[in-house]
Amino acid sequence: MGLFFAKKNIDIIFGGGKVGLMGAMADAALEAEGRVIGVIPEFLKTKEVAHFDVSELIGTNNMHERKQIMYDLSDAFLIMPGGFGTLDEFFEITTWAQLGQHGKPIGILNINQYFNPLLDMIGNMVSFGFLKTENTSLIIADSNINDLFSRMKGYQATDAPKWLK
Repeated sequence: MGLFFAKKNIDIIFGGGKVGLMGAMADAALEAEGRVIGVIPEFLKTKEVAHFDVSELIGTNNMHERKQIMYDLSDAFLIMPGGFGTLDEFFEITTWAQLGQHGKPIGILNINQYFNPLLDMIGNMVSFGFLKTENTSLIIADSNINDLFSRMKGYQATDAPKWLK
């Protein structure tokens, strides 16, 4: 992923850690001379998980400020396999879109069907009446990065539910 974005001259804005998939993505982008901006709360810096080799590292006071800065710096959001933090950020940014706070594309890279249970749950939320069908258009999911990127590039806020317009 890091190489993919570096080749396309797309800056990566991420949580600023040096571990896990995001750390590996940052390393790959940096090796390919890509620009990588990390946003990390100060308390995580002290736990030695900060990626100090990124193009720019922004420290924040807390997780909420981190998410706001990441949102402000981003033109789109790509969700990749991860844990609680990934889901937290996905649901928050998707909720903001549902409430009309932004029209930025939200993509899910569904590698090895990792997100199938989440996508099924979203369908379940529609079935039970907790989510309007049109709100599912806020999310673009694909297992192929090239197809996902193409769909995200073509996304327009007009694709969002009519009640947001």
